Order: sequence, then C-alpha cells, then structure tokens
Amino acid sequence: MSRFAVAALALSAAGLTTPARAADFYGSGPPLTVNDTLYRSDSWARPYLGVSLGYAWGSVANNPTKPSGFVGGVQAGYNWQSGSFVFGLEGDIQATAAEETFAPWKFSNPWFGTVRGRAGFAFNNVMFFGTGGLAFGELRATTFGLTESHTNAGWTLGAGAEMGLDRNWSAKIEYLYVDLANSNFVITGASNGYRFGLIRAGINYRF
Repeated sequence: MSRFAVAALALSAAGLTTPARAADFYGSGPPLTVNDTLYRSDSWARPYLGVSLGYAWGSVANNPTKPSGFVGGVQAGYNWQSGSFVFGLEGDIQATAAEETFAPWKFSNPWFGTVRGRAGFAFNNVMFFGTGGLAFGELRATTFGLTESHTNAGWTLGAGAEMGLDRNWSAKIEYLYVDLANSNFVITGASNGYRFGLIRAGINYRF
C-alpha cells in the first residue's frame, strides 16, 4: 500500500511540473498559432491590393516634347517568402496627366500599366526590392486639329522599399523607368515612343 501511495505522489508531481516546463519553453504567453506566425507585420507571404500616387517625367522619341504630370492608380500582387528573401508578382494600372505641347505637336500619355516580378530582402517589417517586367500604355499625338493614338508595349525596371505598418497595412515608395516602344505616327511622319521615369508612393492592404 505504501508503494502505491509513493507512486501516486510521484505521478502527481510529474503532472504538475510538465505544464511549468511548457510555460518556460513558450515564455509567459501561449505558443504562436499558425495564423500568428504567417500573418505578423514582418511576414510578406500573402496577396495584397493597394493604391498609389506619383509623378512621371519623360520624353518622346523623334520629337521635342517632354510630357510630364501626376500619376495615380491601383496595384495588386502576391508575395512568397523564404527566410528573409521575398519573391512576388505585381500588376498595376495607372491614369496619368503627363502631357506637353511643343507647337505644332502635343503628346500625352493618358494611361499605362505594368506586369512585373519583384525580388527583395526583408529586415523584419522593412523590405528592399528590385522589380522589372512588361509595360504597356497609350501615346496620343495631336497636331493641326488631328489626333492619333497608339497603344504600345515595352518594358520597365525599378527599385523601392516597403514597410509593414501592422498585420495588414504596408506603405511603399518606388522608382520605375518605363519604355513604351516606338510606333509610326501618320500625323507626325515619324516613329514616336514615350520613355519616362516615375516616382510614386503607395499603400497596400495585405490579406
């Protein structure tokens, strides 16, 4: 009977010490759940949707005009993460007020969009990245009351930084160089295309 009592006391002591050891292992709070681990402010692996605003300035090939103006639009993308390395895809569509008149020509870029890959390195909730891919957009020419528009495809390359503000929101700033390839305009009698730089800031909601 005494042996049974000793064994029962030993089992009770073991049961009391196990939760204490678990608490020591996890700290003062409960262990992190899968949701907490994947969706912290320093986790980039998820889809996102956002808006941006910036300014573009550039020049038209084979023409003296230099269209510039404000740019605004929306972007969406998805990031994958392996350790501190972040890889993703992003697409955006932008409306622009970039235009200039150099008599008798007026050139404008009413809109453009990009589809880009992104690769970056994250330091906790801050990520530095490079980006590049396809660009497309409209170049519009007006002269002597005649208007001609072409939608051209080209390429873009840039870099930026993004900061996680909390679990869902992040803010970014980036620079892009965009080359919308030349096409032949009848009313100018030349091959014209638009090349421009763009700096913009944006806010993303990470799902």
